[in-house]
Amino acid sequence: MTVDSSATLIHAPVLSHSRAGLWWGLLGVAAFSFTVPFTRVAVGGLSPLFIGSGRAVIAAVLAAAALTMTRQHLPQRAQWMRLAVVAAGIVFGFPLLTSFALTTASASHGAVVIALLPAATAVTAVLRGKERPPLSFWIMAGVGALASVLFASMQGGGVGQLHWSDLLLFGAVVAAAVGYAEGGLLARELGAWQTVSWALVLSAPLMIALTVISAVRQPPTASQIEWAAFAYLGVVSMFLGFFAWYRGLAIGPMAQVSQVQLVQPVFTLCWAALLLREQLTWATVLGGVAVVVCAGTAVRARGRSAPVRG
Repeated sequence: MTVDSSATLIHAPVLSHSRAGLWWGLLGVAAFSFTVPFTRVAVGGLSPLFIGSGRAVIAAVLAAAALTMTRQHLPQRAQWMRLAVVAAGIVFGFPLLTSFALTTASASHGAVVIALLPAATAVTAVLRGKERPPLSFWIMAGVGALASVLFASMQGGGVGQLHWSDLLLFGAVVAAAVGYAEGGLLARELGAWQTVSWALVLSAPLMIALTVISAVRQPPTASQIEWAAFAYLGVVSMFLGFFAWYRGLAIGPMAQVSQVQLVQPVFTLCWAALLLREQLTWATVLGGVAVVVCAGTAVRARGRSAPVRG
C-alpha cells in the first residue's frame, strides 16, 4: 500500500501539470485562430501598416497598465536583449508581414502557409536549445516546408510562381517561430504574461511612430466591423492570447504543448468559411492537411529527442 500511495503522490501532480499546460496552450491557439480572418476584414478599411503597428500600440497600453498595477520588477540587462528578439518576432515581424500579405491573399490561403509555424517553432527551439533530434525530425520539417511552398506556388498560378504575399507569409512564419521559441524560454524566468507585456512595452516607441506615420499618410476610413476586427487584433491576438500561450509553454513540456498549435489552421479555415464566406477548395484542404501532418510529425519527433548536455 505504501508503494501504491507513493506512486499516486508522485505521478498525479505531473499528469495534472501536463494537462494544465495543454489547456492553456489550446486557449491561446483558439484566440490566435481568429487573427488571420480578422486581419483580412480589417485591411478592407485600414492600411496594413496601421493595422500591424496600431494593434501593438493598443496591446502596449494594456501591458503597461498591467505591469504598473502589479508592480513588476524590471527585467535584467540580458533579459532585455532576449525581449528584443521576442518583440522583433511577435510584435513587429508577424503582425506587419501578415497585414501586408492579406491585402491580396485570402484568409484560407494564409492559414495553410502559416500552418508551417509549429514545425518552424520546433526547428527554432532545437537550434536554440542545441538539441540533437532524430533524422526524421529534419526530414519531416523539410517536407512540410516543401509542401507549403508547393501549395503557395500552385495557388499562385503554377509551380515556382510565388507571389509577394507568399514571401511575406513565409517571413511571418520565421518571425513568429523565433518569437515563440525565445518567448517560451523567457516566460520561465519572467512569467508568461510578463514576457509578452515587456516585449510590447519595449517596442512601443517604434510602433507609436509607425502608427502616426501611417495615419497621416493614409487616414483610417473603416466601418464599425473593420474597427471591431482591429480591436480584437489589439486586445486579444496581440495581448490576451499570449497570456495563455506563453503560460502553456512555460508550464510545458514545450514540445508537447507546441503540438496544440497544429489545430490552429483547422480553426482558421473554419472561420474563413463561416465568417468571410470563402470557398474551401480541395486544393486548399489537401494542402492544409499535408502541411499539418508534416508539421505534426516533425514536432513529435523533436519531442522524443534529448537536449545536448554539457
